[in-house]
Amino acid sequence: MSRRHSRTTTRAPRPVETTPVFTTVPVAGMTCRSCEVRIQRHVGRLPNVERVAASAVHGRVEIESSGLVPATAIAEAIRDAGYEVGGTPWLERDPSVWLTAAMGVVLVIALALVAEATGLGDLASSAGNIEQGGILVALLLGLAAGVSTCMILVGGLVLALSAAFQARRVANGTDAQGLAAQMRPALVFVAGRIAGYAILGAALGAVGASLTLPSQATAVLMIAVAVFMTLLGTRLTGLSPRLAGWTPTLPLGLGRRLGLDDGAVGGYSDARAAGLGAASFFLPCGFTQAVQIYALSTGSPLIAGAIMAVFAIGTAPGLLALAGLPVVVPTDARPTLLRLVGVVVLTFAFINAGAGMQLSGITPPSIGVQDVVAARLPAATLTADGTQALTTYQDLRGYSPANVSIYEGIPTTWTIESSNAATCASMLVVPKLGISTLLHKGPNIINLPALPPGRITYTCSMGMYSGSITVVDPQTGTTGGATDGG
Repeated sequence: MSRRHSRTTTRAPRPVETTPVFTTVPVAGMTCRSCEVRIQRHVGRLPNVERVAASAVHGRVEIESSGLVPATAIAEAIRDAGYEVGGTPWLERDPSVWLTAAMGVVLVIALALVAEATGLGDLASSAGNIEQGGILVALLLGLAAGVSTCMILVGGLVLALSAAFQARRVANGTDAQGLAAQMRPALVFVAGRIAGYAILGAALGAVGASLTLPSQATAVLMIAVAVFMTLLGTRLTGLSPRLAGWTPTLPLGLGRRLGLDDGAVGGYSDARAAGLGAASFFLPCGFTQAVQIYALSTGSPLIAGAIMAVFAIGTAPGLLALAGLPVVVPTDARPTLLRLVGVVVLTFAFINAGAGMQLSGITPPSIGVQDVVAARLPAATLTADGTQALTTYQDLRGYSPANVSIYEGIPTTWTIESSNAATCASMLVVPKLGISTLLHKGPNIINLPALPPGRITYTCSMGMYSGSITVVDPQTGTTGGATDGG
């Protein structure tokens, strides 16, 4: 008789499925990726919490949990992270913050008046001709650029990097000891700038072709830099807590793969500072472009790289002096100084944005008074061959007359008399006509086709200097209501 064995199978109990609970809590004071990471870390430690997503842009934290999490526990975790539950206002309500910003505006105006009175922007006239002076003149041009045009273009970035470095240091509870440690962001930026200029300058000498970006691409770059600086400047001033959270950041996972500390990818890193320094090679500073053209003409990677590196070294003192202001100020006064620095950064941002718009051909519409004034200015001279001749002038301070008139429907020979080529104004761009040319000292001739009524604006490669040509009806002396030509 066979014995039958029976085997009992024990099944594991099926897990009880729970419905996730989603909670959204407004958080006041978040302005950067570090803020988000810190809040996520503290809230993520609470029981039942499965996922946490904090957003500085939206000013809130979203929590997914397997069960109900008490609101008091969430609020306590947020306070432990250094923040408060509540909405982030668009505008700061503290009058002292606005008073400091107003002081910053007065300071910027005063500095502009001093620069105008002392002729700070005319330093290039004493530097000499780079084609004759070579490396020595490149150094002198760098020194002039470092306290004028280069400071306008990249000074805001240097200040913003320094401020981001200080903010990260405070957030991490660390303290940079010594002048060199506190100047680290500016030093890294300048080092990256010198190295980038050397490498890209050598490329200029090697390939024999200009690396200057097209005017439209340059305009987009300048406007993008202006937006970036606006957000950082707003964050420094504290005028808009909500807008301060819009500072552009990298995705957290990408930031970690790049080795950025503590997820603070919206703040400071040496790699970012050095990269920005090298990329400033492509920003359209008139001094830089003059040296780039000379480096291109050498046909030697070694000489071209050395010239561009020396020029970058020349810009270093001005940029480092600007970055050193927050360092030498006593600790108690630094919050106020950083707000003032924010106003300066915003000023640079507005200048760059306006210049980028000018360079892209975006100009405010003209009004009737402008057209009448243009028509009364000395217009082009009609010649025997049925064309017209127009003469304007370019010097260190831009173009003159700033607005001239020509007649519609007649080809024009435009002669630009340049008295100084060591200035941004020597790089002439006419966006609507697709003209981009380097003005050499002496007469420069541009042949314009017959144009319809309207206004043609032209600008330097930085958008800092501009002028216009109003095309008028020879019968009425007006543009017939047109505001732009081309």
